[in-house]
Amino acid sequence: MSTIPSGRRPKHLTVGRIGMYCFILVCAIFFLMPLYVMVITSLKDMDEIRAANILNLPKELSFYSWPKAWSQACTGFVCEGLKPGFFNSIKITVPSVIVSVGLSALNGYALAFWRFRGAYFFFGLCMFGAFIPYQVMVYPLLKIEDALGIYSTLPGIILVHTIFGMPILTLIFRNFYVSLPIDLFKAARIDGGNFIKIFLYVIIPMSAPITIVAVILQVTGIWNDFLLGLVFAGRDNQPMTVQLNNIVQVDYGVAEYNVDMSATILTSLVPLFVYFISGRWFVRGIAAGAIKG
Repeated sequence: MSTIPSGRRPKHLTVGRIGMYCFILVCAIFFLMPLYVMVITSLKDMDEIRAANILNLPKELSFYSWPKAWSQACTGFVCEGLKPGFFNSIKITVPSVIVSVGLSALNGYALAFWRFRGAYFFFGLCMFGAFIPYQVMVYPLLKIEDALGIYSTLPGIILVHTIFGMPILTLIFRNFYVSLPIDLFKAARIDGGNFIKIFLYVIIPMSAPITIVAVILQVTGIWNDFLLGLVFAGRDNQPMTVQLNNIVQVDYGVAEYNVDMSATILTSLVPLFVYFISGRWFVRGIAAGAIKG
């Protein structure tokens, strides 16, 4: 069935429609203005930045701040740029997203279709865990990881991000699966499908929209995280957000705002890329997961 809206378009602009367009335009300008300032500042040299014309386009394009932000900018007294923290963040984000999304999809599937004893209690625990401030759990988890010998290691911080991501992702997957026709599941059971086969061959192929939602939420949350990375990653495995924070807060020398802006844009490229290539799936998945609770 086609989902394209039908009917005639309005021939005349009404006052309400003009007001709506103006409101959308103002909102777009409001949210795009910081990005505009960051981009044009990163393309100016320091003499032009000191002229304090923050909204003016650069008179002469200068690209030296971009390679410097990537490989030469100083974090404290170490001048290696964003590159080390960038690859550390990838090492943290990729396995954390894969493990947390995979386990949450499996949990949501079990809660939606396999009503085992205590399923509602477990679902209630997930709901409870989704709304607990993770700052409350930092110290107990730190002590647990220290006892296990994985504190200040990449597996340690990957485990932390997986734990904190699973409650809300389980809730999202469960609500999406509940909205699917139960007859598909019953037909698969009649055909001899077991727990794993139904999940792999029936549920997973229909899970693309909600999986995209989960991936975007996890990538954004893990990539932009500061507190958990600072506490659990240790000095040798700091994620990029910590690197960027130290670059912006220069300890010595002259603050180079064009380099800071370039570093900020480079930091945000990964979550922006993930969202822009899957934005329509994100909207579809959010709507599908909200149909039935």
